[in-house]
Amino acid sequence: MTSKKDNGLTTFVTSNHWGTAVVETNNKKLISINGHPNDNDPSSINDNIIGVVDGKTRIRAPAVRKSYLKNGYKSVGIPRGQDTYIEVSWETALNLIAKEMNRVTKNHGNEAIFGGSYGWSSAGRFHHAQSQLKRFLNCSGGFVSSEGNYSYNAALTLLPYIVGNFRDHVKQATRWSSIAKHGELVVMFGGIPVRNAQVGGGGLSRHRLREELIACKKAGVNFVNLSPLKNDSLEELDSKWLAVKPGSDTAIMMGIAHTLLDEDLHNQAFLDQYTTGFDYFKSYLMGKDDNVIKDALWASKLSGISEEEIKSLSRRMASSSTMICTAVALQRAEYGEQPLWMTVTLAAILGQIGTPGGGYGIGYGGDGSIGTTDRPMHWPSFPQGKNAVEACIPVATITDMLLKPKTMYEYNGKTLQYPEIRLVWWAGGNPFHHHQDLNQLVSAFQKPETIIVNEIHWTATAKHADIVLPATSTLEREDIGAGTQDTSIIPMPKILDPIGEARDEYDIFSELSEKLGFKEQFTEGKNSRQWLEKMWSEMQKTALQFDYTLTDLDTFLSGDVIEFHDPDPEHVFLSEFRTNPIENPLPTPSGKIEIYSKKIASFNYKDCPGHPTWLSPNEWLGGTKSEDYKFHLISGQPETRLHSQLDPGKYSKSKKIQEREPVLINPIDAERMGIKNGDIVKLYNQRGACLAGAVVTDKVRKQVIFLWTGAWYDPEKPETIGSLEKHGNPNVLTHDGRTSRLSQGTAAHSTLVNIEKYTGLVPSVTAFDSPIYKTKK
Repeated sequence: MTSKKDNGLTTFVTSNHWGTAVVETNNKKLISINGHPNDNDPSSINDNIIGVVDGKTRIRAPAVRKSYLKNGYKSVGIPRGQDTYIEVSWETALNLIAKEMNRVTKNHGNEAIFGGSYGWSSAGRFHHAQSQLKRFLNCSGGFVSSEGNYSYNAALTLLPYIVGNFRDHVKQATRWSSIAKHGELVVMFGGIPVRNAQVGGGGLSRHRLREELIACKKAGVNFVNLSPLKNDSLEELDSKWLAVKPGSDTAIMMGIAHTLLDEDLHNQAFLDQYTTGFDYFKSYLMGKDDNVIKDALWASKLSGISEEEIKSLSRRMASSSTMICTAVALQRAEYGEQPLWMTVTLAAILGQIGTPGGGYGIGYGGDGSIGTTDRPMHWPSFPQGKNAVEACIPVATITDMLLKPKTMYEYNGKTLQYPEIRLVWWAGGNPFHHHQDLNQLVSAFQKPETIIVNEIHWTATAKHADIVLPATSTLEREDIGAGTQDTSIIPMPKILDPIGEARDEYDIFSELSEKLGFKEQFTEGKNSRQWLEKMWSEMQKTALQFDYTLTDLDTFLSGDVIEFHDPDPEHVFLSEFRTNPIENPLPTPSGKIEIYSKKIASFNYKDCPGHPTWLSPNEWLGGTKSEDYKFHLISGQPETRLHSQLDPGKYSKSKKIQEREPVLINPIDAERMGIKNGDIVKLYNQRGACLAGAVVTDKVRKQVIFLWTGAWYDPEKPETIGSLEKHGNPNVLTHDGRTSRLSQGTAAHSTLVNIEKYTGLVPSVTAFDSPIYKTKK
């Protein structure tokens, strides 16, 4: 689709995680970025790009922290996050890194290097920052890695024990087209937030979820939204909104389950044939274990939803073709495994698993492809090689690892020890967005001897590094775009020249590997273009097996989206298992759905017993801590950006209030607190405090406030740990506790705070300022 016009405009097609874009330039200057014409629901996140890709936040040359440049790894100068930076030559920066890599590996081994690099990175298949870094570190002898993710680590760890891999859940989720034809009722725990479905791992050719949900509604499917936020369901669905107390979903599901059993509305035949361990759970549900009957009345007291409402919903679910949807956000809370396990158990009690329009799904709305499409074949990828270091940590334990080296901890049935990390290298991610309790993280980031960051912009992570390497953006290099579940491959031509001295990660690591003596191993004698040609050749061969003939690479890069057929557009999750559980057993010890897991029970974790269990969170509106902190904070994903990416952009800034991130508050609470729409408010608890802009709305439950994630971390006094955060980053408030010892997942949504109108002098937002002290001449 690349084309030139008489007026000097050039048009390109490219890919982002938030969709396919059509880009116009004039003399290699960005003019416009819009959604692809084939996309009926393009994302406005594109509006963030112009003005940011070459804006003041851009890192334009290699830079070294002033104290580190003077003193090296023994730096005793100004702490990270407070220092300024001096621009240096690429030769100087890479020599510093090579020297430090040799020192650390020689004196401490590769077990002293952490290459976490967690984040969404690039949509391209080759220029994927984490893959590039991990291949480089593997060629150098290995590194301590992390496993799992912040979004759904509880599901990744728990579900293989009870029903199967969570990645299969999202890839094989029952399609909305099937639900439109056969479904009658969709019960959404945590809603299906379409704002999250703007994005898809690796990119999206089209945004389909909105129109698919509306098609279900037009076909007569009814929706129930159990969430503290009404907007977690599309307005067009006219969902029945049950404004639940955050953290109470497991209790509600148990109240529904009790009603189904008490009124003989359950499917005992399904439980007998397809599950194991139900009697253990039934005994617990009926109160035989703890003298607490988990009925609708009990659930009502915990959730704030009436007993009759819970019973009525139970009967509707039993008499309808019912799909239970549970948002991945529910597991990002204390004991986050339990709502997942209870989702599967409740669906099994109804007995509709594996039927068109019925069963359950976890993660709908968390990604634009879940329940809408799946790719017909594997796309090519840049090989990372083999890691010679076995040490690995759960992804959400970075702070503990850095602050508590050599400490023992429990994880997924194992007792492990945190390594002692001397060098941290981050590429393609921003822990100062996704990690919790940022005041602790700031302290943790003082511990390593060296921190290296590859970045495009001066994010908080870059401002806490010793050596900062400027990387190119996706517009400044050529690549192959393809989503992990999308049906298309998307050209990603080079549209702009690199800004400043920015380099492709591959070129950075190629030069560095030469200095360290393993260039041939890293590059295999290929430059970037040759790697792309190799990957494209593999793609051509794979496509032929599916009766697709692809053009040459140059034609593809200058062309348009290539769309393949969806291999199973009417797919029903676990239909094969339901049809014949003997020939199609689940990958569990019993081959069945394990409502009681002997394996998990053998771990003896009180925070994750052997069957679904109600465990009262430490921080929630039903606990004693709510006597001091009156509001439950939910820090959900925003509509204006992908996590923290492009926060300085036009669209992201357009939704801010007096330059701060907006926080939603119920009108009754706002009136009681003397807060008006547009006021600057202060949120605080024992861990920290931040400023935000008030949005007063009746679409949020009383005593619940929503502060979207992704505002760049901006402390008023960086030299003071716990200083007021000026921009609205919720992770100065969230705790760094975990879901349980089973998955060690983040529990950010179990957070209590207070809120008040801010009456002091409002400090300026400086999150987007450069920390450069001295630029190169």
